[in-house]
Amino acid sequence: MEQDLVRKVLQHDKAAMKTLYGQYVGYLTAVCARYIPDDDSVKDILQEAFIKIFQSMDRFTYRGEGSLKAWMTRIVVNDSLKALRRKKALPLVETLPDRPDEEEPSFDAVPLPVIQGMIRKLPDGYRTVFNLFVFEDKSHKEIASLLGIKENSSASQLHHAKALLARWIKDYIRLHDNG
Repeated sequence: MEQDLVRKVLQHDKAAMKTLYGQYVGYLTAVCARYIPDDDSVKDILQEAFIKIFQSMDRFTYRGEGSLKAWMTRIVVNDSLKALRRKKALPLVETLPDRPDEEEPSFDAVPLPVIQGMIRKLPDGYRTVFNLFVFEDKSHKEIASLLGIKENSSASQLHHAKALLARWIKDYIRLHDNG
């Protein structure tokens, strides 16, 4: 199925392009929104990413089911990171309100859209490192290289992001607990 779609897109089949867009726009919007908190910027980045996807489809190599989605995801993540870099240097936040390290709260009690909203509200540095580490499965060494920071800065940003998310999740659960 993916291979047929790619072949048709390479032939500039408008229906195939529309199908590809329709199948993946929701997922790729969510990927972009993990990095970019502003909805208008998400739309702009996604538009540019889809142009790049269609223009460079001839460079895509099919490696099995899901490889098209992975390839397009990589383009959207890279374009999102470029947009963050254009905003100047990625601001890394080094301070976090004093809170003792506690066990992580249960994510099960919080609806997915709420968690996604919390991730989008993280400071840029926290959010970017968190997403690269958690969703893109990048090591701190890879993140440091991608963002032009030190490995320990990446680890610190991830730690702070998790701590802030944990606090927000606990607050949400406390506010919405019906028990």
